[in-house]
Amino acid sequence: MKMQPTLSILSDLVGFPTVSAQTNLPIIHYIAARLEAAGAVVEVMTDESGQKANLFATLGPARDGGLVLSGHSDVVPVTDQTWASDPFRMTERDGKLYGRGTCDMKGFIAACLGSLDSLKAAAQTRPIHFAFTHDEEVGCLGAQSLVRLLAERPIKPALCLIGEPTSMQVYDGNKGCCEYTVRFTGLPGHSSAPERGVNAVEYAVRYINRLFELRAALIARCPKGSRFDPPQTTLNVGALRGGVAHNVIAPTAELQWEMRPINAADMHFVKGEIEAFVTDTLLPDMRAIAPQAEIATETVGEVVGLEPMDENAARDLVFALTGQNHAGCVAFNTEAGLFQSIGMDAVICGPGSIEQAHKADEFVSLDQLEQCLKMLERLGARG
Repeated sequence: MKMQPTLSILSDLVGFPTVSAQTNLPIIHYIAARLEAAGAVVEVMTDESGQKANLFATLGPARDGGLVLSGHSDVVPVTDQTWASDPFRMTERDGKLYGRGTCDMKGFIAACLGSLDSLKAAAQTRPIHFAFTHDEEVGCLGAQSLVRLLAERPIKPALCLIGEPTSMQVYDGNKGCCEYTVRFTGLPGHSSAPERGVNAVEYAVRYINRLFELRAALIARCPKGSRFDPPQTTLNVGALRGGVAHNVIAPTAELQWEMRPINAADMHFVKGEIEAFVTDTLLPDMRAIAPQAEIATETVGEVVGLEPMDENAARDLVFALTGQNHAGCVAFNTEAGLFQSIGMDAVICGPGSIEQAHKADEFVSLDQLEQCLKMLERLGARG
């Protein structure tokens, strides 16, 4: 097992401060160099800014099928967090490896790179691919562009293992994540004559009330036996800002809300219902007083979830590699559903606990890394 090389690699990876507001090019080039040295064919795909990049690499034959090992290179900020040690310098204490990203999810990336000798054996008969993306933490931006590119190619991978921190438990479902900002433009005026203005905050509240009504509908739509917790698609109102003073009809308001769909049908249902409410009810009421009134929706991000399937070859492969026979579902979002959306079977299993992710003194345990390395070693032995 390749523990010492993996620890050295993880230390290097933590040293790259890849918060989403900064470039990830140095870490991508570091990973590319290691994969190229192992004989992989490596592609680095920069975004329009030239400051962010995805990496896609292949060991083995250029043909359909094979497994993608997937992870994201970015981490969340450490701003306003109090750490016991430098977050961008890996520190070992009591069998735990501390540092930003050790758990989410540079530990998995390091294990993949530390296992390249074993994985080359598995790639003799079927390809092993590596997909390391940018900006997962701010809407899976890198993965969305990567899967669009992969979908256009004639050669397609079959399976995907996403190494998000699951304490090395197998998960074959995660909810999606859709985030929206809605801006209401009304007509200001003196509060003593509310009928002469259009109160943007009041219309935002009516919009929120419609979301609350849809919550009940989503509970009724939830299929029996849903393995999610909570089982149904959820809606959350995150922030509402608007108005200027006690005695002024609010001219503007901004609403931030999100949805965690359990399937694509629920996502389309909510979007259709709320768009119809805006078009058929809210806007006509507003424009009856102020023709220039407006409701504008900004889609911050829409990432589909991983829908549990009865047949999932990726899940069954990880069962065989780990000895497990039960898969769960998680409410947090991952990139897995994006790979599923282009016809790949996908599963989530990786070292570390999601309970440690995004917190001060984030860590992954040596035991979790060891379990991950054993899984990858067994994958290599199947070659």
